[in-house]
Amino acid sequence: MTTQFKRGLAQATDLTRSGKLQEATALIKSLLQPANTGPIPAPAKDSEDQVIEGEFTRLDPSPSGMPDPRRTPLAETLRKIAAGGMPGHSARAGGADVLPQGAQFLALTHKGFQGSRSYRLYIPAQRPDGPMPLIIMLHGCTQSPEDFAVGTGMNAVAEEFGCLVAYPAQPSGANAQKCWNWYRPADQGRDRGEPALFAGLVHDILRDHTADPTRVYVAGLSAGGAAAVVAAAAYPEIFSAVGVHSGLPAGGAHDIPSAFAAMRSGSRARPHQTVVPTIVFHGLADTTVHPQNGVAVLEQALQAMSGLQETTQSGTAAGGRRFRAAVHGLADGRSLAEHWQIEGAGHAWAGGRPSGSYTDPAGPNASRQMMRFFLQHKKV
Repeated sequence: MTTQFKRGLAQATDLTRSGKLQEATALIKSLLQPANTGPIPAPAKDSEDQVIEGEFTRLDPSPSGMPDPRRTPLAETLRKIAAGGMPGHSARAGGADVLPQGAQFLALTHKGFQGSRSYRLYIPAQRPDGPMPLIIMLHGCTQSPEDFAVGTGMNAVAEEFGCLVAYPAQPSGANAQKCWNWYRPADQGRDRGEPALFAGLVHDILRDHTADPTRVYVAGLSAGGAAAVVAAAAYPEIFSAVGVHSGLPAGGAHDIPSAFAAMRSGSRARPHQTVVPTIVFHGLADTTVHPQNGVAVLEQALQAMSGLQETTQSGTAAGGRRFRAAVHGLADGRSLAEHWQIEGAGHAWAGGRPSGSYTDPAGPNASRQMMRFFLQHKKV
């Protein structure tokens, strides 16, 4: 597929998401004409809506070089775009998990002074007698809450441990590629932007459901991971711990150029002002967000901590990926910071399900390890 064709297809996708189906269809038809060799005009959109995230790589456990039977043929993808469908997700990212009897996966909306966001809320069938822990899960660019839930398998883990899980949705109106805007100063602080939206969403769930305010956690992938760090730093009284997969430190960028630079080469940022228990996962073969960013996220957290003992663990996941984990813990056995580095892994959720997008089923189970880490921490 040529660069020109890719650009045209991306523009057609943006037009479809904006409801401009006639324009999208006309563009697709022009792309499919062999004689069409002229330049495709760049889509007109605000610079802050550009995708601040490279192309994901979805790693399947199938033998190298074998065709993926789940791959949608190009012609069918184009037809779906013209019909208003979303490319690459409809066949396997529609929240197809079968819910246990008694469980719920609600479609809700938060409305606050910073605007509104739709979200999905998983309520387990096996509920403890008291209030349940709550995890906020922030998807990566181009993903949806349903896709992210399927790919991470977090609902199944939450069912096992009796937790609520909320998946906020970033609409294309807020970012053309549905990325969280982690790099914008307006979305990097307390009482404004996306961090305020997440805090308001937590408030809604605490008000309307049996959630434990002392056990609220936030996690995310890539742009979602970067946004999770920002939220935890902005509201340390709300979030008891943060999980960052393939993300960047809070404040590591302040505009589009610095965001691309951080993703390409790594970044450093100011230390947290308060202790924020942090678990980090990053693939060492990640060419979208440089693995040095995982180091920076850990350093940002550690600079607010003291009296920790470091131990190192290593092993091989059931799927074959080797990993090493640096664990910074207290004398009582709790870990306050962990850094999991995964050999050969790209920009994908470790241990995720192949039925979701941007997952690496061969890696250690990041969802299960995050749950273990989270449940160690509780607000006093």
